[in-house]
Amino acid sequence: MRMKSKAELKNIIGFAGDYASRLLGSGVHTSRVVRNTKRIGDSLDVDVTMTVFPKTIIVTVYDRESTGTITEVVDIPTLRVDFEYNSELSSLSWEAYDKRLSPEALRERYEAILAQPKMSTHLVMLLTGLANASFCHLFGGAAEAAATVFVATLAGFCARHRMQKRKINHFIVVTLSAFLSSACTATTLLFSSTAEAAIATGVLYLMPGVLLINGVIDILEGHTLTGCARLIQAFLTVICIAAGLSLPLLFINDNLL
Repeated sequence: MRMKSKAELKNIIGFAGDYASRLLGSGVHTSRVVRNTKRIGDSLDVDVTMTVFPKTIIVTVYDRESTGTITEVVDIPTLRVDFEYNSELSSLSWEAYDKRLSPEALRERYEAILAQPKMSTHLVMLLTGLANASFCHLFGGAAEAAATVFVATLAGFCARHRMQKRKINHFIVVTLSAFLSSACTATTLLFSSTAEAAIATGVLYLMPGVLLINGVIDILEGHTLTGCARLIQAFLTVICIAAGLSLPLLFINDNLL
């Protein structure tokens, strides 16, 4: 091992902060992000410590030879949950540790992973619609109800995607998307005897499952602040879904509420 210069430490902390914030923003629970980032630090012969808050991370890199330290505050972006990317980025930490990759090689592999083509939004939309329609059928919905759920999911998903691109507030996006999907599925009250199944499953694509799971994991593993923040956000999201779901029913048939 040799002492690292200030520029080298700054390069390492820049990568560590970018790596950790991307994982957290993509729906990875906190302890996994901390382990992965520390593993990358070990591969570069530095110690990495992190303090994770709901919207930012404080990253400190400590050089074991020169005892020099450098600290940086990094914002956590809001990104689409992508389990394939998260898995590959986690594997990158083991590759760096096993092969002792240099900072340049590590950055190159990282950029290559990020540059991989993402799954088409239209394909995701189609598969989500089919999944919700299948749930409707599974819960007793007739064919016409499942078809309506499919259309409602496509409409709500498309509206959510467009609003997210305009960077509209997350809770407004969820409420309006749930309202649109619910308005579509509420039409089944006019022609289907299984309207309840359609109404219940038309908004499943909005459920914050990743937030709920990660929130519980974070609390169980000692990251109480981040876990509580995630659970609160999930709770507020569920309230927005309920509000958007209820409004069309008030106009069509308030006996369902």
